[in-house]
This record gives sequence, structure tokens and C-alpha cells, in this order.
Amino acid sequence: MSPLARCTLLAAVLIASPARAQIATRHALTLDGARRVIAAAATEARRLNTTGVIAVVDDGGNLMALERIDNTFAAGANISIGKARTAVLFKRPTKVFEDIIKNGRTAMVALNDFTPLQGGIPIVVDGEIVGGVGVSGAASAQQDEELAIAGAGTFAAPATPSGGDHATMRDANAGAVHVWTREQVDAAFAKGAVLYDGDGMRNYMVHASRREGPGMAEVHARDTDIIYVLGGSARLVTGGTVIEGKSTAADEVRGARIDNGEARQIAKGDVVIVPNGTPHWFESIKGPLTYYVVKVR
Repeated sequence: MSPLARCTLLAAVLIASPARAQIATRHALTLDGARRVIAAAATEARRLNTTGVIAVVDDGGNLMALERIDNTFAAGANISIGKARTAVLFKRPTKVFEDIIKNGRTAMVALNDFTPLQGGIPIVVDGEIVGGVGVSGAASAQQDEELAIAGAGTFAAPATPSGGDHATMRDANAGAVHVWTREQVDAAFAKGAVLYDGDGMRNYMVHASRREGPGMAEVHARDTDIIYVLGGSARLVTGGTVIEGKSTAADEVRGARIDNGEARQIAKGDVVIVPNGTPHWFESIKGPLTYYVVKVR
């Protein structure tokens, strides 16, 4: 049996015409498909020589399959199920919510059936979410997510020729065009928000950022920041040494300030590229400062 089966659901019967019915056709994840997701994630765990509990849920958040790699802590089972359920019910990688809460929207933790911890990824087929995979108990939160991405990518289309000797890898979201209206963009900049989170498959994100005052010094081990200033101005310090730096998340360090860095004024229309691994700090703001950030890995 194919791991993904086509199924037809009777959605509703039109009251005005009993003879007519609305029907919807959708993809459904089978048990064999769920096991394949786990196998792909477990293979990545072996490659990384790490542990983990891998959980797969259907599109309603119901557990379909779970595997606990030897020597993984017992609590990882419930955590991985929570991550998978959150990813599918909220239709976003769970890291998105962890970042939102870390940036100040702590009220989200009051939501029911909500596990805002990195490591949950929706499983997408032909643009349709068919389930979710969650991982907990790997060596780091980043590895949790890497295993989940490996599992979720089980049904991605293989590389296909694209002319000459070139090939293009298409994932489950290939070809999707994302559009935000002016009103949506304005609303995002009004508070500072993530416009595009990468869908758990892409190596880039787009932030609509807003600062009212100076922030902490930051170092992104993996992300390169491409900054385009829309309004306001700031004194940006790059390079140098982060003082009182602490790891705040996987591949992220924050500190009180930067010593011996290069300071420059940036303002509307300026573009700045901060390579991964480079300390940077908005030392002072004359604003509000609004700017796009494209994060590339």
C-alpha cells in the first residue's frame, strides 16, 4: 500500500438541493507513511550520533507512531508528541512560537495543547499539511529540529533535471508564492513580527523588525542577517567582543554590549549584511527604527 492514500470525504449536503453534495479530496497520512517519517528521522539521528524520541501525528494531531532511540530520557516521549501536535494544529514549525515568546509575547504559553519548543515540523504534501513530526531528546534543540526536518522531508519530490546538467531539488512547498498585503505588512511593522518563517523547509526567513530603543548584543552562529532600513536611524556596532555573552538558544548568543567593535550610523534606505558569527549591537536608536531582516542559513 502506498504510504500516502487518497481519500474522499463527504463534507456537507446542500440544503437547497438534497441531490447535490459537496465533496473534498485530500491527502491522508497512513501508518506506513508515519513509519517512513520516523525511519528518516532515525537515520539522521544515527548520522549525527545522537538520541531522541520521534513522534508522528495525523492532521488532527492524533498520535500515529512513536519511536524512542536508546538512552533518550523518558520525558522526551510526551514532549515530542506535544511538538508534533503543535506543529500540525498551528500549521507552523514550533521554533516560530518559541521565538515569538522569547521576543516578549509570553501570553501565548497560556494556550491549551501547546508546546512552543523547537523540534516540531508540519508534514506537507502538495501544499497540504497531512501531519506533523516532533522530536525531543537529541543533543540540542537545533538537532531536535534537524531530525524533525529530515522526517518531514520524506515525501519531498526528488531532484529533477532543469536544463543542461543542472538539477533542482523541489520540496513539498516548491512553487508556492507567498504574498502579504500592504495592510498585513503595516501591521507587522507596527509591533515587529516574523513575516515568513521558512515553513520548516527553507534556509531563509523574513522579519518585519521594529525597535524603539537599544537592544542586546547578538551573535548568530548560523544566520546571516541582511538588513534593509525603512525608517528611523540607529548606531550599529559590529565585530569586536560581546561582553557578558550567554547562550540564549541553539546557535544564539546575547550579551550586554560590544567592546572594540566598529560603529556606524544607519538610516532609511541603507542595506547592511551581517555575516553569521559576527557580533552586532544596536547601541542607540533614533526612531522608531523599522527594517526588514532576511535571515539566510
